[in-house]
Amino acid sequence: MIEVSDLRKEYGDFAAVEGSTFSVDQGEVFGIIGPNGAGKTTTLKMLSGLLEPTSGEVSVAGFATDDTEMRKQLGFLPEESPLYEEMTPLSYLKFFADLYDVPSDTAQRRIHDTLDELDLEHRNRQLGDMSKGMKRKVAIARSLINDPDVLVYDEPASGLDPLTTNYIIEFTERLANEGKTIVFSAHNLFHVESICDRVAIMNEGEIVAKGDLDQLQDEYGETEYHVYTTVEVPDSVQKNGNYRRVVASMDAVEKTRTAAEDAGGQVVDIRTKESSLEEVFLNVAESGRRAGSEV
Repeated sequence: MIEVSDLRKEYGDFAAVEGSTFSVDQGEVFGIIGPNGAGKTTTLKMLSGLLEPTSGEVSVAGFATDDTEMRKQLGFLPEESPLYEEMTPLSYLKFFADLYDVPSDTAQRRIHDTLDELDLEHRNRQLGDMSKGMKRKVAIARSLINDPDVLVYDEPASGLDPLTTNYIIEFTERLANEGKTIVFSAHNLFHVESICDRVAIMNEGEIVAKGDLDQLQDEYGETEYHVYTTVEVPDSVQKNGNYRRVVASMDAVEKTRTAAEDAGGQVVDIRTKESSLEEVFLNVAESGRRAGSEV
């Protein structure tokens, strides 16, 4: 659905994006994460045809990004999305439906169905009198007015309260379940982890790691085993009436079991703790800094 090859964007001598290559399948949720200035927004704008790449190729739904047909297949939500504040949600969305040549009856049905799904009640209130969360829902509805196959969302829940944020993340997940292809960036890595099929980690304009969460965990994460015993063993601490030892391998788990049995006790529980996406991201960033210091 999306093919990106050797994508590069330069501003003078500065490369905001360097040689990015990735693909996104139909119905997939693909997250792009990284620190501020990593090149995420620049990448999303090039995917959406808002910025022309310096070099490289982008294909969205089989069309080049400068093809007008591509615009019909895509919905874009920028991080900052100013609305026409004197308009109401209904008049604003009808205006964009007209721009996309959506038939009037189809537009009316689509607008109300989408606003129903987004739980937006105040449809005749001026946008300037609405909260940031309500405005964000209207902006999301705008991105769907042409019923696109591909959605590119830049920080869809940026700056919103936790309740609205969770609602928008859940709505994004429902769109993917309906077959939409979604590429989005977010600073809240818990939300990325909860709905993304695959993730690309960017830093200083480059994709430094990509894959599904299991692949990233295997390569950059860490696994700990928390072994609980009825007796004290080396390097254990007392915990809730038992003793806990934290080890990094199954071999160490078995050695802990043997040590407990030799001391007249036993293992009563083993719990596995894997790195979160945030911890994986920090490990990737740290490995990049170490590599840079060695050059």
